[in-house]
Amino acid sequence: MSDWDNDGKNSWGPSQEQRPEPKAAREERPRPESSRDWKLIEKLVMSLQSEQRKSRRWGIFFKVLTFVYLFALLFMFRAPMESGLDASAGAHTALIEIHGPIAADEEANADNIVGALRDAFEAPEAKAIVLRINSPGGSPVQAGYINDEIERLRQVHPDKKVYAVISDIGASGAYYIAVAADEIYADKASLVGSIGVVAGGFGFTGVMDKVGVDRRLYTSGEHKAFLDPFSPEEPEEVKFWNQVLDTTHQQFIEQVKEGRGDRLEDSDELFSGLIWTGEQALGLGLIDGLGSASYVAREIVGQEELVDYSHRPSPFKQLVDELGVSVGSGVANALIQSRLELR
Repeated sequence: MSDWDNDGKNSWGPSQEQRPEPKAAREERPRPESSRDWKLIEKLVMSLQSEQRKSRRWGIFFKVLTFVYLFALLFMFRAPMESGLDASAGAHTALIEIHGPIAADEEANADNIVGALRDAFEAPEAKAIVLRINSPGGSPVQAGYINDEIERLRQVHPDKKVYAVISDIGASGAYYIAVAADEIYADKASLVGSIGVVAGGFGFTGVMDKVGVDRRLYTSGEHKAFLDPFSPEEPEEVKFWNQVLDTTHQQFIEQVKEGRGDRLEDSDELFSGLIWTGEQALGLGLIDGLGSASYVAREIVGQEELVDYSHRPSPFKQLVDELGVSVGSGVANALIQSRLELR
């Protein structure tokens, strides 16, 4: 085949499409005026890419956070309470902690403590029960529930004794619980007693008068608002409220006398609301001896190993409480409510 075309020209040279572009055409093509424009374009593209990467990272982070939150909620509802019980333990002394204020919304509430008591009484390996108390008291209702349940369980399981051991303080509602035990022990420096009832609040009527604020309260019932801190006290209502406190105090005294019996010394000060050291309480018959939970388990029960039966909130609930989610409502309750407490 000939390498020459019909016109006699060599076809090996560059075609029309392959030939260099004329200089005039190159000069007419639009182009950035300087390298600065290219740098700006490059910076914009890189910025867009960076934003996209950040957006993806945050998207992954929030998805993971949502998953953890949902998992924690599921865990909280499926396991609202945990027990320190070791199922593999042999013969032992059951330990139940009563720590902090006794109230429905606190760890030391009747549901937690009663549940732990039932577990301990029903466990055949638990030879006796020690209530380790460190509480200033609290709700007479919650303390009464626990006291009643101890009495009931002692009748159902007469071979299993209950010992109350007071550490730093066992006062008021905490002592109300302790008197249901067969025996009470404390340290010589523990604080014991405070057999009385208290209810307190605040009155803001003077402040309101000074700042020119009028109280507008509408009720149905003559005495419906008798504990309202923004209204003046009425002597008749104060007298009525003192009767409520006296009635509750008398219930407390009866429980102490029933639980302690003739071990109590005949003293007018016992039920005055005073508080004593463990050494003084021993002389007054409020406790039976001086010693710790370990001492009672080892020397009195004869089973040195202590197994914790206490019911505690789930870790998630503890975390939420520590973060102070309920601080606002707690402050509001303290300011506007008058709580009846054993102290």
